[in-house]
Amino acid sequence: MSGSSGLGRIRRLRAALADSPPLWWSLLYFFSLLCGYYVVRPVRDAMGASGDPSTVFPQWLLDLADGAGFALGEYTLQLLFTGTFVTMVVLQPVYGALVARFPRRVFLPVVYLFFIACLVFFFGLFHTGVAGRGGAFFIWTAVFNLFAVTVFWSFMADVFDNQQAKLVYGYIGAGGTIGALVGPGITRLLVEVIGVANLLLVSAGFLAICLLCILKLRPWARRREEQHGETGGEQAMGGSMLAGLKLVWQRPLLRALAITMFFGVGVGTLLYNEQAAIVKQFYPGAEAGTWYYATVDWAVNGVTLLVQVFVTRSLLQRFGVAPALLGPAIAILLGYCLLAASPLPLMVAIVQVVTRSGEFSLAKPARETLYTRVDRESRYKAKAVIDTVVYRGGDLTFVWLHKAIAVLGSSMVFAAGIFVALGMSLGAWGIVRAQRDLPDEGQPDPRPREGL
Repeated sequence: MSGSSGLGRIRRLRAALADSPPLWWSLLYFFSLLCGYYVVRPVRDAMGASGDPSTVFPQWLLDLADGAGFALGEYTLQLLFTGTFVTMVVLQPVYGALVARFPRRVFLPVVYLFFIACLVFFFGLFHTGVAGRGGAFFIWTAVFNLFAVTVFWSFMADVFDNQQAKLVYGYIGAGGTIGALVGPGITRLLVEVIGVANLLLVSAGFLAICLLCILKLRPWARRREEQHGETGGEQAMGGSMLAGLKLVWQRPLLRALAITMFFGVGVGTLLYNEQAAIVKQFYPGAEAGTWYYATVDWAVNGVTLLVQVFVTRSLLQRFGVAPALLGPAIAILLGYCLLAASPLPLMVAIVQVVTRSGEFSLAKPARETLYTRVDRESRYKAKAVIDTVVYRGGDLTFVWLHKAIAVLGSSMVFAAGIFVALGMSLGAWGIVRAQRDLPDEGQPDPRPREGL
């Protein structure tokens, strides 16, 4: 890429910021959200890779397993992912009821205030050293990440229309990526100075900034709704708290998005489990494991940032969502073919970078632009089902699949991963086909929109 081309993209970023005040607040919002999450993500990953079962599981469960002759430590990730999925299933109707019964000005702040309160609670729990704190925190962090991020992108679809989304979503994603780079950096610098527990308060501070951004962006969401003839934006949505499940089943686009999410999670889960085995062997201890995961996150997000700043906007604006969805899927499929032939640790790391950076920088912004072209129930309810229940259902399925085939060696794990990546690619193609039936840019969705 030439220097003049890079300067041109930087000038376009400055122009976009000057022309769109809500872009500033959206960037700060996503930066703070992902920075706060990535401060504690390495803590979560270190807990999942911990070789000390008493850190992960409560004492009563350890005693029960010992009595049955069952070694919990051999199934740490499988049990944690199972607990995460069950928690997601339980919380999904709660979230659906919150969205259905309360207006946006109420439920958005409530979601983040709840997560801040949880971080303060875990701060106290970590200081007690009680058994099982690691498992509880692992599950909570997974819930926090998915719900907080899906609420963010649903809100962005209220603030920006489809044409604006293609212009700014890459930049907003870059703001989040910068936060995802800063977060692990904060963790690496502070974990051995202030300890693991105090990092949770740092994360809570960033979530407080998210609350401020929500308040600042609300007028722009109302303005966008008025310009597009949408009414009731600050009213409760109504409808069933389980409507999201029905919508995912009924609508081809949402089904394709769910299929892509399910198999996309499978691709990441198989890699994650291989990585966890390496960490458990070479980086024992919470501080060492936390430092390792922070370093990996930093590398992935560095690649993501470059693509978001220099590629995403132009790709979406010129060619639409097809290359942004199909390109990463095909790259992952080829990566798994290479891993099946040569499952070397370095190759695993390379495919990990390709998988996560391609998802964050291209595939996710492309998917999120589609939600600007659907009704609000799809935007908030169905999207939450896909981003939480389907996501963690994929986690649950493939973490146990990995356990079953890992005994056959890494080559067999990655051979199975080829079929998983193929499923993801077919799902991405289904999205490309289904989105052609959505309203053209600038035209309203002919389906009825309920008030939010």
